[in-house]
Amino acid sequence: MAAALEEAQAAGSRGEVPVGAVIVGHDGRIVARAGNRTRELNDPTAHAEILALRAACAAAGSERLPGHDLYVTLEPCPMCAAAISFARIGRLYYGAEDPKSGGVAHGARVFSHPQCHHAPEVYDGIGAGAAADLLAGFFRDRRG
Repeated sequence: MAAALEEAQAAGSRGEVPVGAVIVGHDGRIVARAGNRTRELNDPTAHAEILALRAACAAAGSERLPGHDLYVTLEPCPMCAAAISFARIGRLYYGAEDPKSGGVAHGARVFSHPQCHHAPEVYDGIGAGAAADLLAGFFRDRRG
């Protein structure tokens, strides 16, 4: 989660919402890392999780990543949760909860739907304090 927090800090320094994601392969090594880039790329799908999944899939030469773990600083939104399912991520670890826009424990609860073909093991609250502080500081500074 420390590496995902680094990505979140970097995203925040670029003016993006500070969310970071890291994908770890079978051997425990980081295979992809990303922070939000929606504003930079003018792309509403450029969430940290999506960018990390794209990079990890490209590196693996596959659209599926069974046995890989995803660490993300904020509860994934419904779009990202669906992509995590499609990629067949084995375990999802996330930090801060997102009652407003989350798609795992809140809102759509993507993994609990019968249409969901794959649900990863989910571990929440990992580094939640640091992730929540980063987000709160970012939005506090924006509101000035």
